[in-house]
Amino acid sequence: MARWLKEGIDPDIKQKADAQVRKTVEDILEDIDSRGDAAVRDLSEKFDKWSPPSYRLTREEIDACYKELDEQAISDIRFAQEQVRNFAQIQRDALQDVEVETLPGVTLGHKNVPVNSVGCYIPGGKYPLIASAHMSVVTAKVAGVPRIIATAPPFEGRPHPAIVVAMDMAGADEIYTLGGVQGIGAMAVGTETIAPVDMIVGPGNAYVAEAKRQLFGRVGIDLFAGPTETLIIADESVDEDFCAADLLGQAEHGPTSPAVLLTNSEGLAKRTMEAVERQLEWLPTADVAGEAWREYGQVIVCDSYEEMVEVADEIASEHVQVMTKDPNYFLDNMTNYGALFLGQETNVSYGDKVIGTNHTLPTMKAARYTGGLWVGKFIKTCTFQRVTREASVMVGEYCSRLCALEGFAGHKEQADIRVRRYGQQPVQKEPA
Repeated sequence: MARWLKEGIDPDIKQKADAQVRKTVEDILEDIDSRGDAAVRDLSEKFDKWSPPSYRLTREEIDACYKELDEQAISDIRFAQEQVRNFAQIQRDALQDVEVETLPGVTLGHKNVPVNSVGCYIPGGKYPLIASAHMSVVTAKVAGVPRIIATAPPFEGRPHPAIVVAMDMAGADEIYTLGGVQGIGAMAVGTETIAPVDMIVGPGNAYVAEAKRQLFGRVGIDLFAGPTETLIIADESVDEDFCAADLLGQAEHGPTSPAVLLTNSEGLAKRTMEAVERQLEWLPTADVAGEAWREYGQVIVCDSYEEMVEVADEIASEHVQVMTKDPNYFLDNMTNYGALFLGQETNVSYGDKVIGTNHTLPTMKAARYTGGLWVGKFIKTCTFQRVTREASVMVGEYCSRLCALEGFAGHKEQADIRVRRYGQQPVQKEPA
């Protein structure tokens, strides 16, 4: 039976904080909806102390950002985007249009149609999350989205040059320096100077996530996202320093980021907790990672691989790193996860930054019903049908009887008029 050596925060405390976030976001979105650009400027001044003549960057301002980066930084961004683009293209190639004759004279099919416009949010308040530009803009570009706009908050009082370069290299058509709910709201609702988009994607803090939740339906979103989550599944084949580094590496995202160790070795569990404390003594982001570990960290000991799978699927974590003798066992048997990182040779940071899989992944147990951001999220699979006259008579007779069973007279007449018009029998008189 699974037993907890360390438990996280009481869920009731988190729910009270969530309620306050909901009300704040609701008020901000209403303000943007009613006052447009004026509201966006007031909010940007209030939250980011940022009020440039225009929030949209000019070509000259974008080019100036390139000059602030050295060639190594630009080369590294290019390499990461090549990996993301390559895997996104592989995924896109797997999506095929179909058209098939399912019955004599009945042709059915679907087309994969990209959405017309997407707004990509790149977080940059606490950390300049350059990689999010790759994950959203590059992937939307591969999907064939005609208009891609991107925004990130100012960093230390100005646009972050590496984020701007990454957005531009990725292919963004419009680049803005707007953060938080005002950035999400401006893209989704639209203002006098920013045309609204059809879909919003990208990670962010609790306020950004709540804004996406409230806007869903008005626009599409990639997924509902909460704080970064990581689950380490480990046995005695890996040492505690790997486990501790991989727990803290994701805990540093924010003070509410859950980091969980799931193991079948109580010895490894205890050694890992000790290693976490040692690493927190020198880790530069220990203030954030340490708070996340203290409040949201968990250590769970199970009796077997089978029980570990059961607990892992219940947790349904965003990131699941498997460091066991047989990592493929978890690939073959787990069903609820955002992304798997198999073996101690890889880690979540590779997926976050460079290896090519997308780092925008489901949190808060959403992995039970969805995967993460990928090229298919930007594509609508739209069906069509084409029917000959002869087939219309055959299908129409079935349809007519089925509509009668449901009492849908208008639906029935849609079928009957075609049976009368296209049938071989003499044309029947239609209702007056």
